Amino acid sequence: MSSRIPTSTSVTESAVIQAHLSQVWHLVKLQDFHKFWTKLSKSEHVKGASPETDIVKWTFEDGTVLDVKLEEHSTIDHFITYSVIASTPALTYSSVISTIRCYAVTSGQNEGSTFVQWSAHFSSDADAGVIEDARFKRKEALADLANAVKK
Repeated sequence: MSSRIPTSTSVTESAVIQAHLSQVWHLVKLQDFHKFWTKLSKSEHVKGASPETDIVKWTFEDGTVLDVKLEEHSTIDHFITYSVIASTPALTYSSVISTIRCYAVTSGQNEGSTFVQWSAHFSSDADAGVIEDARFKRKEALADLANAVKK
């Protein structure tokens, strides 16, 4: 019998960012995440990948390196979807696919702001620690994004 605690394998975090959609959307490009996410020391295109595939290497301050593949991108609906295809050190789960969606806030006290939603769907072998870490990192990155557009 497994001693693993059952957990949801998805997480969604969101924030209202006090900046126009165009300012926020401009930073939501895999190769530009280092411009706002303070935990990333660099993000750069992987050279030599297939011409049909966009792969970006994220190097974190703690030394972790992720290769992320752009799965979907819409400049009309303002969202990107990406997956992690390689990691050093190795991931403790099989896969994850994430989506960031940006929406213009068009009325109310936050009119002119941007609602940003960042979700992740993990394979069933991800444990509660992985999910909580993803939740924390997304909250932190959304706060960093809000600070980056203030500058």
